[in-house]
Amino acid sequence: MTKRILFLLAPALIIFGLPVFAEKGFQWKDDSGKHVDLLKDGKKIARYVYERMDPKDRERTYKPFHHVYQSNGKDFLTKGPGGRYTHHRGIYFGFSKCSAQDKSGKKVSVDTWHCKRGYQTHEKFVTQEGGEKAIQKVEIAWRVDDGTIFATEHRQLIFSHRGDGSLQVDFKSKLSTTQDKVGLDGDPQHAGFQFRASNEVAASTAKQTYYVRPNDGKDAEGSTKNWPGNKDMKDLLWKGQSVVVGGNRYFTVYLDHPSNPKPAFYSERDYGRFGSYFKAQITAEKPLAVKYRIIIKQGERNKEECVALSKEFLK
Repeated sequence: MTKRILFLLAPALIIFGLPVFAEKGFQWKDDSGKHVDLLKDGKKIARYVYERMDPKDRERTYKPFHHVYQSNGKDFLTKGPGGRYTHHRGIYFGFSKCSAQDKSGKKVSVDTWHCKRGYQTHEKFVTQEGGEKAIQKVEIAWRVDDGTIFATEHRQLIFSHRGDGSLQVDFKSKLSTTQDKVGLDGDPQHAGFQFRASNEVAASTAKQTYYVRPNDGKDAEGSTKNWPGNKDMKDLLWKGQSVVVGGNRYFTVYLDHPSNPKPAFYSERDYGRFGSYFKAQITAEKPLAVKYRIIIKQGERNKEECVALSKEFLK
């Protein structure tokens, strides 16, 4: 009887301090202090990796990020630590050139992309809900190497499944500071909001990767375009990427919103990293707010489908 009542009260219920979730729909499963998996009807969909930064294991633990699973629910579609460019981590956000102040008040340059002279730490879960869609909001501290928090990020991801079975991830971030001024900068390859596919792409299938763009549609396999060499890689509303992982093709649509800071400069690589960056400055009175949408499916999409998804996002 008790079990039946708990399921009726789901999707999320706290009983004696412990979360209880329904068997159906989205559920979160936490491996305390390490990561929390998102499941849909018992199948793994995504993972938030939040293990605390360990100076003895810095490279592996210097920033939290989100993984996405392949359609089998067992292997990752996205990349974690190690491999080609260890700092590339699934769905992630950071800047290689942050100007901030350390404990002494001295102005320093901090890198929250490669995590040199700085790093990011998960501080707490603000919201974590399941059911028909999954909502997760976390607080992440952006730190100077001496431990100073120079910016605080509230990062929210909403996961849902679309009618065609694709996974929709809505990403929002609000970055604030108590310092006088924090600068955010870098370049298209080393800053901003980015997606990185599994290291398997770099190791064996990179020449099968192709991109679909607003200006020129589907490009040839293995071909890439980047700012500043390609001047049209600026202020795009969307971009599509197709990679081969685990013997299957996956297509990821990256949707940018006009309200995000502009100009935004785009980058792509055949090994599966793509996204955009911008320059910004935040103060105590003026935080940074951004929103993006990523839609991932097994299979392929054409330009017309990407345009329709962009129009839907803009509404």
